[in-house]
Amino acid sequence: MTAPTIIATRESRLALWQAEHVRDALTARFGLDVELLGMTTRGDQILDRALSKVGGKGLFVKELETALEEGRAHLAVHSLKDVPMDLPPGFVLAAVWEREDPRDAFVSSRYDNLDALPQGAVVGTSSLRRVVQLLARRPDLRIEPLRGNLDTRLRKLDEGGFDAIVLAAAGLKRLGLASRIRSVFEPTQMIPAAGQGALGIEVREDNHALRATLAQTIHQPTFLAAHAERAVSRALGGSCSMPLAAHAVWQGDTLVLDAALGDSVELTRPLLVTQVRGAPADEQAARALGEQAAQALRDAGAAAYLPA
Repeated sequence: MTAPTIIATRESRLALWQAEHVRDALTARFGLDVELLGMTTRGDQILDRALSKVGGKGLFVKELETALEEGRAHLAVHSLKDVPMDLPPGFVLAAVWEREDPRDAFVSSRYDNLDALPQGAVVGTSSLRRVVQLLARRPDLRIEPLRGNLDTRLRKLDEGGFDAIVLAAAGLKRLGLASRIRSVFEPTQMIPAAGQGALGIEVREDNHALRATLAQTIHQPTFLAAHAERAVSRALGGSCSMPLAAHAVWQGDTLVLDAALGDSVELTRPLLVTQVRGAPADEQAARALGEQAAQALRDAGAAAYLPA
C-alpha cells in the first residue's frame, strides 16, 4: 500500500480551501492518496502587531517548512503573495497554479467604492502596499491596522470598527464571499502584490519524484508572470516592511509588468512607478524582466525610499 502524500497547511478557512483544492486536483489527475496536516503558524498567533514589525510574511510558512524538513509532510500550499522572495536552503517552489482574480477588493457595509467614503473615513488594512496606494488616492483617510484571517477581518468590519476594508478579491471569491465585494480596484488604480491570486506549492529540494509530478501542474503564464513580479521585490530586498507592488499581465505574447514603490515611513510621499515589457519564455527571462523594473525604480530614486 502506497503511503499517502501529506499537504501541510494553515488552518484558516481560506488556507484549507486552497489545500483541499490542490488535494482534489492531485487525486483526480494522478490518482494520489493525499491527506492534510493542519497547522497553526506564528503569523496566525500574533494578531496585535503588524507583520512588518514581527518578522514578515515568513511567519506564515516557517512551521509548514519545518513539517517538510522533518518528513511529516511532503508539500505545502501557500497563497503565493505570502511566500518570502527567497526560500530557505533545501526548499523550492515546485509549482505555481493558475491565478484567480489578482485585484484588491473594496469591502464596506455602507459605501460603494473608495470615492464614496466621507472625509476622514476609517479604512482597515495591514498591508503597507495598500496603505501607500490608498493614501496616494485619498490622503484624507485614516488607515487603521487590520489583522486576522478573512472571517475575522469581515467580522471586525461588520462590528463597525471600520468604514471599509481592503482585501484580496481572490480569497473572497474562493470562499464564496464575492457578494461582500462592493467594488474592485483595477490594477491601474491599485497595483496588486507580487503573486497575488496565485497558489504556490513548496517542497523539499531533494524530493525529485514529487517535483517531477508537480512540474506537470504548472500554469506557465502565471508561473512566468509571478516570477517576474517576485524578481522586482527580490532585487530591491523586498519584504512586507516595504510598500512595493508588482503585477504582470500578458497581452498576447508580451508580458507587461507594472511596479510601484512607496516610502514605509513617509506614507504620503509620491509613489515611484514604472512599466516594462518583454516576452519571457522561461523563468530566467521572467526574472530578468523583473530586475529591469527594479532598476527602473532605482533610476527613479528608489534608494531614498528603501530602508537603510
